[in-house]
Amino acid sequence: MALVYKAAVPLSMHAEPVRCEAVYKETCSNVSFLSRATVKKTNLLSLDVIKRERSRGLHTIVAASPPTEDPVVAAEPLTKEDLVGYLMSGCKPKENWRIGTEHEKFGFEIDTLRPMKYEQIAGLLNGIAERFDWDKVMEGDYIIGLKQGKQSISLEPGGQFELSGAPLETLHQTCAEVNSHLYQVKAVAEEMGIGFLGIGFQPKWGIQDIPVMPKGRYEIMRNYMPKVGSLGLDMMFRTCTVQVNLDFSSEADMIRKFRAGLALQPIATALFANSPFKEGKPNGYLSMRSHIWSDTDNNRAGMLPFVFDDSFGFEQYVDYALDVPMYFVYRNNKYVDCSGLSFRDFLKGKLPVLPGELPTLNDWENHLTTIFPEVRLKRYLEMRGADGGPWRRLCALPAFWVGLLYDEDSLQSVIDMTFDWTNEEREMLRNKVPKFGLKTPFRDGYVKHIAEDVLKLAKEGLEKRGYKELGFLNEVAEVVRTGVTPAERLLELYNGKWEQNVDPVFEELLY
Repeated sequence: MALVYKAAVPLSMHAEPVRCEAVYKETCSNVSFLSRATVKKTNLLSLDVIKRERSRGLHTIVAASPPTEDPVVAAEPLTKEDLVGYLMSGCKPKENWRIGTEHEKFGFEIDTLRPMKYEQIAGLLNGIAERFDWDKVMEGDYIIGLKQGKQSISLEPGGQFELSGAPLETLHQTCAEVNSHLYQVKAVAEEMGIGFLGIGFQPKWGIQDIPVMPKGRYEIMRNYMPKVGSLGLDMMFRTCTVQVNLDFSSEADMIRKFRAGLALQPIATALFANSPFKEGKPNGYLSMRSHIWSDTDNNRAGMLPFVFDDSFGFEQYVDYALDVPMYFVYRNNKYVDCSGLSFRDFLKGKLPVLPGELPTLNDWENHLTTIFPEVRLKRYLEMRGADGGPWRRLCALPAFWVGLLYDEDSLQSVIDMTFDWTNEEREMLRNKVPKFGLKTPFRDGYVKHIAEDVLKLAKEGLEKRGYKELGFLNEVAEVVRTGVTPAERLLELYNGKWEQNVDPVFEELLY
């Protein structure tokens, strides 16, 4: 969700929890917060120039994200108050709430089923740019993504193809966006002998078979991951997800949605479980992708029990993020390896690799993207617990969370339902659902029973929105009705029709 920077008015970090509501005009979704500091604008490409170039068949080339120059430059050092204010600036009134859907998919050679090489990916990106009027994103001499309006296409470490959708008002719009993207990708990819697979974990190939993308930040992560967990490289190179980004109106609203999202994230993991294979065989899990996060880097992943503390708010999340070890800082067109170092030290100018250097808000924004809990806070909330899947499920995931979190009655019902769940119970669900799915025991029943209640609330929430969006939940409703996850259906095919051969999954889940 690309956002435009603009300075906002200062806020006191000691104000009441509803403090966001008083500053809607200054802190809407398209601004960032910078208190007690002046800003200077950087030179931006004129929209007129861009339109003129496109009319002549030309395309804008934009710098890699993060940009080569920071959008705002602080004249005074950033403070913790500024970092709190940055998160706070995401607050917006309900009429401005939007839906941002992101999904990843595996590209493969149709003839061999092997993962796409970078050269093929570059050809695909160039083809989409030329045929469908996207702007190219470059890192040095390498094309690494595309931008068009508020949509972007980017590459994950192993070449997973990601669409980050624009913030849109209805599920009809976000599903149409997904369909348009898949059409464009398929139109170019088919001519190249390339297909795309909607699944949560690479079903056939080992890490040694996965190409490495030419992105500086991923090289830093690749070197760091084995130091902090056993499954980090699997996460980087062999997983795909679908997630939705949702807004909040105030700190109090953010807290309620954060807690509801964390509590129910394992339920979403079960409903969308779609990664049962590894290197050609069943891997023992229904959501291998979800399991992988249990030993990727526990300093930056997990269920964040402090979110349920009475003291939780924007400031407490900032304290957490300040102590999550850094990956990098972007300076002079290069990624500086800061792996394992502290943003808290950076704030004091005590980063050993950049002595005396102080962070910008752009550094803070980049750091927040390197934190991977089940629900992530930026200037919106990201629901991160679902496996990638076929296109209908790419529409169902945002429908599920919009129905639960954008309707006040449904949200309150979720809060009431999960209020007495303990940290131990939430952690148990997080750990067991990837293996057992809807059959995971919980108290006197199973996760399936929770899913039945939650689906009812999601339907009620969508119904009250009045956009005729209920149909987007059909995929989830079928899973709840039968109690059989998508992964279990794949395993049935593997042990039956496919005769224990995983190759047919590439056709079964082909976009």
